[in-house]
Amino acid sequence: MQDNGTPTGPRTEGRHEMPPKPPARSRGRLGFGLLAVLLMAALGVGIATQVSSTGSGDNLDSARPADLLVVLGNLNQREAALRQEVAGLEQTLSKLEAGGGGSGAALDEAKARLSALSIQAGTVAAVGPGVILTVQDPGTSVGSEVILDLLQELRAAGAEAIEIQGASADPIRIGVDSWVTGGGGNITVDGRKVSAPFRVVAIGDPPTLAAALNIPGGVVDTVARSGGQLRIEQSSQVTVAALRDISPRQYARPGN
Repeated sequence: MQDNGTPTGPRTEGRHEMPPKPPARSRGRLGFGLLAVLLMAALGVGIATQVSSTGSGDNLDSARPADLLVVLGNLNQREAALRQEVAGLEQTLSKLEAGGGGSGAALDEAKARLSALSIQAGTVAAVGPGVILTVQDPGTSVGSEVILDLLQELRAAGAEAIEIQGASADPIRIGVDSWVTGGGGNITVDGRKVSAPFRVVAIGDPPTLAAALNIPGGVVDTVARSGGQLRIEQSSQVTVAALRDISPRQYARPGN
């Protein structure tokens, strides 16, 4: 292959003569070129090592740039929301300590936090934008590990409330301590039997949730490899009406 615009020296193929000593400037350029090649080789090895170590875990190495941007944007939004919540709580605390907010401000803040935590805990119904997922399993081969992966992916993508329902059972609200077990087509969620087809409703940003599930090698592909089919419907308003029974803690209690 010929380098455009750069003259080439005489061919020395088959000859074993000692090349003439290059001038100092040429040696400097040669050294810089070798250094650049070594740096690029080291960078390539580092990238290859990183891809091989994470390729089997999160399946993001084969994702499209648009999907990665959606996931990154979602993470940034979650971080910004947490920072905003911390800033808001600090501001409220400052007002209460200064006596400017009075008991009314404290009560309003307590109600707002109670509402947010109640949705998280699953003790109240929730309404908002989200997705409706339908998992068809004609071969009864979609097991608990696939459904658990689906629920975890929704959580990681920012879902704030989730419920799952089987073919002939009431929906089950997914909480922080939910668990899934069982074989294909007939699983157990929080001790209750759930049979295919499975219907999952999740509240969150619809495009973000859908993109997270559609990442190459992600949940949609996992369901397909298991012999099932996952259909995703985005909606401006869905309802998560199932509630969780919060049993009293036997050992744990709030710390001082």
